[in-house]
Amino acid sequence: MVRVWLSDKPGVLGQVATQIGAIGGDVVGIEILERGGGQAVDELIVALPDGVGADDLVAAVGRINGAGLEEVRAVSGGRPDSALVALEAGARLVEMEPAKRIEALAREVLELFEAAWTNVIDATTGECVVALGSGPEAPWLAAFVAGSRHLAPEDRAASAPADLAWASIDAHNLVIAVGRASAFRARERRQLATLARITSGLAIDPIA
Repeated sequence: MVRVWLSDKPGVLGQVATQIGAIGGDVVGIEILERGGGQAVDELIVALPDGVGADDLVAAVGRINGAGLEEVRAVSGGRPDSALVALEAGARLVEMEPAKRIEALAREVLELFEAAWTNVIDATTGECVVALGSGPEAPWLAAFVAGSRHLAPEDRAASAPADLAWASIDAHNLVIAVGRASAFRARERRQLATLARITSGLAIDPIA
């Protein structure tokens, strides 16, 4: 998996694919994660032949003017498209028993974003309702969210650390937050917000 910064101009992504092809790589998946300010952040899934490794991939992308690497790491060969994974997660939430949906949402989010932790907190009391992984202390997280909730959704990302994303589950006065080592991009933040909206819209009972 390669996350690459590109000049948002016609032909630049094609140059990336050409350089990857020159080392025997095959681009088998592309997602545009973010666009703005004349740049785009794309995620490419690249199949490499035996004898070709991450260093070769880094060197290939580095030969392109206007391209920069954000992240390169190995993923399983059968890694599915994240848009399909998010859609399937939404379907599973609809099918889930109401009393289990909040924890199920946290688990779906943890897997979808390959995250290190996911917490669900009560927006009023700051109490942690669900905690998966080793995240920040609930009081800090609650204070951060309280300070950001007045912002418009499009402005929240600018106020948050790049490696943290959050969304409101409005019907239950809950907030789900997720963190990982790499940055969250606009597409991923929208996926998180959409899954939270689905969970809220199902009008389940609040967790006791």
